[in-house]
Amino acid sequence: MPVLPGAEPYRHEGGEVGVLLCHGFTGTPQSLRPWAEYLAERGLTVSLPLLPGHGTRWQDLAATGWQDWYAEVDRALHDLRERCSQVFVFGLSMGGALALRLAAKHGDAISGLVLVNPGNKVHGVAAHALPVARHFVATIPGIASDIAKEGSEEVAYARVPLHAAHSLRKFFRLVDAELPQVTQPMVLLHSPQDHVVPPADSARVLGRVSSTDVTEILLEQSYHVATLDHDADRIFEESHAFLSRLAPSVGAGSTEGTATGG
Repeated sequence: MPVLPGAEPYRHEGGEVGVLLCHGFTGTPQSLRPWAEYLAERGLTVSLPLLPGHGTRWQDLAATGWQDWYAEVDRALHDLRERCSQVFVFGLSMGGALALRLAAKHGDAISGLVLVNPGNKVHGVAAHALPVARHFVATIPGIASDIAKEGSEEVAYARVPLHAAHSLRKFFRLVDAELPQVTQPMVLLHSPQDHVVPPADSARVLGRVSSTDVTEILLEQSYHVATLDHDADRIFEESHAFLSRLAPSVGAGSTEGTATGG
């Protein structure tokens, strides 16, 4: 299936410091593309992969599971580690959970995390019905474009396939159990008004990780997809300041490099 316009993966060859960006469930790299380009313009090597089953049609997502999504970001991390002396991982929503699992599994190979409205749990009665309901109901309405900024839209599926949602629920439970293994410096930015992932998920992450260098930032003007919302510039600037603190060469980085992607 052809990839939806704007949903293409993005890669930029920059300096010795790399950033892996992980997009969310039913979403695409489009939700993080401005962030990726901001980092690329400041000399970072950037990888923003398209997760399997995403960016085409919901039927493709229904045929995948968390193992497929995680394998893709794990592969992208290995590619960056071969190219870069330091690697950071950033994530939005489910991408935040992917980032946390990478951190738990790879330890010192990851220098730090920046998480935006990270998902930690599938909430509500529907979550408990998923194991059975997915055999009778193919999809439910989508969760895309929870954005306060007028005119800003997310390229994502209009439907959520329940087989994939069931796998997401299992993945969140797995990552939650691994949170104490996360020790890296972290910036966690979350929106008090988020209609997809409640603030309780961010609180859970902050309360369970073992990281001691942690910064929590509230995104008061944005909803869930904050990277396309009113607080986007703040996210980009805070993440770059974080990189500059932990990888001083970033502050003096070159803007030279080449980008690939749509």
